[in-house]
Amino acid sequence: MSPSSGGISDLSMFDLFRMEIEGQTALLSKDLLALEQNTTSATLLESVMRASHSIKGAARMVSVEPVVQIAHVMEDCFVSAQKNKLFLQSSDIDLLLKAVDTIISISLLSEENIARWVDENDSVIGDLVAALEQVLAGNNIPQEDITSDMPSILPDDIVADTKAPVAEVDRFLRISAERMSRILGMTSELLVESREVKSFSDSLFQIKRRQDELFTILESWRELSMQHNVSNDDEIQKTALMRLDECRRGLSDQLLLLDEYDRKNGYLCKKLYGEVAGSRMRPFEDGVVGFQRMVRDLARSLNKEVVLKIDGLQCAVDRDVLEKIKAPLNHLLRNSIDHGIEPVEERAAAGKEKVATIKLSATHAGGMLRISVTDDGAGVDLVALGKKLITKNLITQEILPDLSNDELLEFLFLPDFSTRDEVTEISGRGVGLDVVREMVKELGGSVVINNLPGKGAKFILKLPLTLSVISALLVEISSEPYAFPLSKVDRILKINTKDITEMEGRQFIVSEGENVGLISAAEVLGFEQVDSTGDTLTVLLLSDRMDTYGVVVDRYIDQKQLSVSALDERLGKVPNVSSVALMENGEPLFILDADDLVRSINYMVNGGGLTDVYRAAEKQLKSSRKRILVVDDSLTVREVEKDLLLSKGYFVDLAVDGMDGWNAVRRISYDLVITDVDMPRMDGIDLVKSIKHDLHLKKLPVMIVSYKDRSEDRRRGLDAGADYYLTKGSFHDDTLLDAVEDLIGVAEK
Repeated sequence: MSPSSGGISDLSMFDLFRMEIEGQTALLSKDLLALEQNTTSATLLESVMRASHSIKGAARMVSVEPVVQIAHVMEDCFVSAQKNKLFLQSSDIDLLLKAVDTIISISLLSEENIARWVDENDSVIGDLVAALEQVLAGNNIPQEDITSDMPSILPDDIVADTKAPVAEVDRFLRISAERMSRILGMTSELLVESREVKSFSDSLFQIKRRQDELFTILESWRELSMQHNVSNDDEIQKTALMRLDECRRGLSDQLLLLDEYDRKNGYLCKKLYGEVAGSRMRPFEDGVVGFQRMVRDLARSLNKEVVLKIDGLQCAVDRDVLEKIKAPLNHLLRNSIDHGIEPVEERAAAGKEKVATIKLSATHAGGMLRISVTDDGAGVDLVALGKKLITKNLITQEILPDLSNDELLEFLFLPDFSTRDEVTEISGRGVGLDVVREMVKELGGSVVINNLPGKGAKFILKLPLTLSVISALLVEISSEPYAFPLSKVDRILKINTKDITEMEGRQFIVSEGENVGLISAAEVLGFEQVDSTGDTLTVLLLSDRMDTYGVVVDRYIDQKQLSVSALDERLGKVPNVSSVALMENGEPLFILDADDLVRSINYMVNGGGLTDVYRAAEKQLKSSRKRILVVDDSLTVREVEKDLLLSKGYFVDLAVDGMDGWNAVRRISYDLVITDVDMPRMDGIDLVKSIKHDLHLKKLPVMIVSYKDRSEDRRRGLDAGADYYLTKGSFHDDTLLDAVEDLIGVAEK
């Protein structure tokens, strides 16, 4: 690889040091957790000893002395354990993991800042090395002494998300994720465009058939003329027939060549797409690095004993999908530990193993990615859940007996719903399983619960393997083509109008013994309806977790693979539309959001049963907990504000700039908007003006929080209509929270 190609030769010694630390600390973290379960494993002790030795050598090469000191004592500890002079305890593993975190933190400092940081934190490093030397001496370190005052250099989630070491089997070319996405987009379009040859081939076959018919007619005419001795120019006929036959045979030969080209082109396009898509695929293992550590630390903080087992580590997953499922999986694991796993005493009383087990697995099934999180805890107590729903006025005592177990479990996915009364760092903030469902829905997937009271619970996520190409059902609605993701269509039916029944002004059909309400797709989308003249209708069965509807379309067109493109972000959320694709003739094709469509139908028909109960409960929750929108283009500021507000029990949504915030306030009802001033696309001042000039939003309180603290800046914000103007220094005291309470009151009504 040439120097200009972005290879190893382009990297500085410190970059190489960082790469070494990244791989070796990931290995150390993984093996230390395994070592805790098997403290005498010669293989694991050899692995952690070699990893710490490598870290020491790499740090010495770039003169990062604190890392040399820490790694040296760690190596001595592992050598002593290999010689059976030291037997590591859980508290020792805690300290060793803390040492790993410290090494990671130091390695991620800029090279020029390390010396200054060491000067400022020399005593902290000294305390850590001294504590490790106590472990080496065989002295047990109390748990409370392990959590020293080491300055936090990085957020915990970044430390926990260190990547696994890169395999050295293949050579790697560094390429930006943005460029890789563009390449994949082009190959996706090529895959779609290659199918246009098929339509050209079909048209040539049509010409060939007409030529065959013409040849037959001419041949019949010549024979008829000869039988009746009709005067004709025999030579002209022969010449015409000969030339026509030559054309026919030539066209046949070309069609064969075209067919061969089409076959080879399609094969090569699929192969190219497969290679490029494969380059984006990463093993499931890359997305779950740090989960073992998180589960261990969280369980210990709750005085529980939990082990996480992960299956399908090599299951291939699209990079974008893998990145997006980290947060939902993290939430599900935390949910299992906090809500599902019982304390040790309760497990013993129930005859269970002292150490609880959570199993995280990933497999490919039916062209989808299937991920499950299973625990052997107490499961969901449906009786207690029912009582909680009644206590929170989400359902009535009369309705409870009519709800099935699955219907009760659906309430766990309500926005803002929590089974906890108290607010802790882990639970009770109203940030529940709805976050998981929404994130999974954004990926075009689904999540369900299998509950076994007293034995555990299982959450199953079904997700697409890739986000770039989908299998879609093409239909015609109001004489225009639209696409439905195939995975979202339960069935497609041809029904006779005689099979339609009417009850209370609504039309129904019977499918698999159940009444299914019918509604026109054109009506839902707000188009002019085309009257059907035939006796049959084309119906798509769409459903969400509670209702199934028969959506009537003009006709079924085809099933195709579509290269998906996101809608222009300036449009915000377009109702009932998820994305767009290009058809073979270059025309745009809207891909409909089936879940959104079902919700739209629910609002239109105002169906009965659980839907009404669920919607009423959702409305009750939203009305009881204050919802705030934080608008800021700085990730750090957004997260700081979010954490502050969550700690007081408010429900918080985030927007990355003014335009994103403007789209959000028109879609969702908020009690307060907190916005920055300087942002791309739409700044905070324009956002405030837009809200205050809107007939439906003008009473919505808006607070500006900005670094600009001049009097003219404050005046400009207040003149635009802001109800409060604070500086970002207010994060460090109670001013921000006091202002929020002053504007909208406490989180709960």
